[in-house]
Amino acid sequence: MQLADRMADFDSSGIRKVFDLASRMANPINLSIGQPDFEVPAGIKRAAIEAIESNKNGYAVSQGMPVLRDKLQARLDAEYGRGERDVVVTCGTSGGLVLAILALVNPGDEVIVFDPCFVIYPSLVKLAGGRCVWVDTYPDFRIDPERVRAAITPRTRLILFNSPANPTGVVAGDDETRALAELAAERDIALVSDEIYREFCYDGPLVSPARVNSQTLVIDGFSKTYGVTGWRLGFAHGPRQVIEAMIKLQQYTFVCAPQPAQWAGAAALEVDMSEQIAAYRGKRDRLLGGLAGAYEVATPGGAFYAFPRAPWGTASEFVAEAIRHELLIIPGNIFSRRDTHFRLSYAASDDTIDRGLAVLRRLAVR
Repeated sequence: MQLADRMADFDSSGIRKVFDLASRMANPINLSIGQPDFEVPAGIKRAAIEAIESNKNGYAVSQGMPVLRDKLQARLDAEYGRGERDVVVTCGTSGGLVLAILALVNPGDEVIVFDPCFVIYPSLVKLAGGRCVWVDTYPDFRIDPERVRAAITPRTRLILFNSPANPTGVVAGDDETRALAELAAERDIALVSDEIYREFCYDGPLVSPARVNSQTLVIDGFSKTYGVTGWRLGFAHGPRQVIEAMIKLQQYTFVCAPQPAQWAGAAALEVDMSEQIAAYRGKRDRLLGGLAGAYEVATPGGAFYAFPRAPWGTASEFVAEAIRHELLIIPGNIFSRRDTHFRLSYAASDDTIDRGLAVLRRLAVR
């Protein structure tokens, strides 16, 4: 059987390869996985169980069940003004990104992507027949609006923005966010803001570009905030025309987000996660303290990642040596055109973080 030509552009995710490796190791020090290590709050679990036991197991409406969608819409109306933004419930944040890019990008269009970026962005652009135009953010992973302006051509259709960022953990400053939002509006370019880590901001609240540019499409979800990565529950909000297009696409692709998860998501919106967020701020500080003096690393203001520079060799060579010491981390070339940095996830127990830091300090000097 002959595969479609587009499959030549896809390889198995490098992150998944590390996950597979972890499953074959007896006692790995796993700082690779971007998945919260805290328990799902009991009330959210109960809501999911109750939904299943009360037979809420059939198809949901494609735009999202009213029990969840109406709550999300009420929050948006309170934050942005009534009637300014519509919402759709999606099959995870990744599902929302798929719908957004398919709705907005034509074959041959250019999409501005910041280097480094979340691993699926380039693949989704290719899936839509688009072409990535990379804007470099090294060494501090800050967005230079003039670099973005210089990258814009008549073919530019979309800018993909992520803050707090995966893999760096960097949170875009207010000035960066405002400048990017204003530039997208000025040039009539779609702006997609991936805000899945918005609750994990440790040094101040996130400022969304949707505050500045009302045409911004925001992608968000429940997976990281509530530790329900396996439930595949996300949402998107933005201009009505785009949201309606995404709902149509969802009808013919994912159909709907899982109905029991949507009832649980409605309960989750009432749960205070500040204790868990505070604990992750402590993990961030613990990691940075352990790396200090041995690694060059931009301070992550959010998410649960750090992106240190490899102290010797390429990042791939350094990660291979770390794995030989049973430390699982991700080489930066999975997220970037460069092979100079590596990603650490501190979504792990303090003991695992400390074990990982001990290995990293030993490996800092070759």
